[in-house]
Amino acid sequence: MTYSSPLSELPGAVAAPDDHPEAGVPWHWGDPLAEQRTAARGVAVVDRSHRHVITVSGSERLSWLHLVLSQHVSDLPADTGTESLVLDAQGRIDAHMLVAYTGDVVYLDTDPDSRATSAMPGGAKQTLVEYLQNMKFWSDVEVVDATGDYAVLTLVGPDADQALGVLGTDTPLELPAEPYSVVALPEGGLARRMPWPGTRAIDLLVPRADVVTVWKRLTDAGARPAGSWAYDALRVESLAPRVGLDTDERAIPHEVGWIGSAAHVAKGCYRGQETVAKVFNVGRPPRNMVLLHLDGSAEIYPETGDPVTHGERTVGRVGSVAQHHELGPIALALVKRSTPTDAELLAGSGEETVQASIDPDSVPAEGAAPGREAVQRLRG
Repeated sequence: MTYSSPLSELPGAVAAPDDHPEAGVPWHWGDPLAEQRTAARGVAVVDRSHRHVITVSGSERLSWLHLVLSQHVSDLPADTGTESLVLDAQGRIDAHMLVAYTGDVVYLDTDPDSRATSAMPGGAKQTLVEYLQNMKFWSDVEVVDATGDYAVLTLVGPDADQALGVLGTDTPLELPAEPYSVVALPEGGLARRMPWPGTRAIDLLVPRADVVTVWKRLTDAGARPAGSWAYDALRVESLAPRVGLDTDERAIPHEVGWIGSAAHVAKGCYRGQETVAKVFNVGRPPRNMVLLHLDGSAEIYPETGDPVTHGERTVGRVGSVAQHHELGPIALALVKRSTPTDAELLAGSGEETVQASIDPDSVPAEGAAPGREAVQRLRG
């Protein structure tokens, strides 16, 4: 059954198209560019209740997750979080999730279409919760699809902490300043500080039955309702990829900036780790994710999956496309690492092709390959 947020029934909510990746939650509330400006200068609240939530409990919750996820979580302190991935055996990206650990429970929230390659022969795709449940074996863990219990809302903007404060009881609720810090909400759920989108953001996992009540408390306190349009524009500006939009079936973590933040290069044991370590130590990713500035003069925009071309050569693919309140039309794109930063590019297909240029500040620095340097030192 197609999900439809109860917040979509509130006055002013405009639904996303049915085939949109963020279908089911409000696309905007009448003025998506003004919503972005508020998120950049004040505080906005975004309905992301279509995301799926998985809880992991049990005495081996951290040690087990350490084996199945790409991030180092065996020593994750309580009331903190991180980001993590599930990779296939070749190190290609299957799923991305945000992690929060509080009250002896690990919460994973992920995109509604998240799927992972089965570890069984044949490697068919299955939902992320099915994959995790099938990986339990004899571990003392309980993996639960808690999507029906929790909904995700996100506060975005420099005044996010002031808005969060109204969710306290006797005193304003406070959240430590460190990225991914977590605090339990008095009435259930949690708040997690995020380093994106924008300059400040706080994710809220709230009891799903209370999502309308929490939303009204936040908006009554001054948070402006904002839709997925505004959130995605700020996400793109922040170079934060979304699986399935900014990745394809070949994408590896190095290409989209997830080494360190979501994939650990030194810990072993997880599926795909060999590729992660090898590319980090002795190789270079074949592509880089960059920010494209698009020519919007004709109000024609490429679509996700369209080619990026340089002359007669296809050098990449378009990912998320957004209309930004200051930058205009922008997009994330995976392009070949050899593509010149100042190249005159085209993005799109057929009549929906526009001129594009790479934002030089989005090009990742060519870091040293530790393994290659070690070999060179041995050779003298």
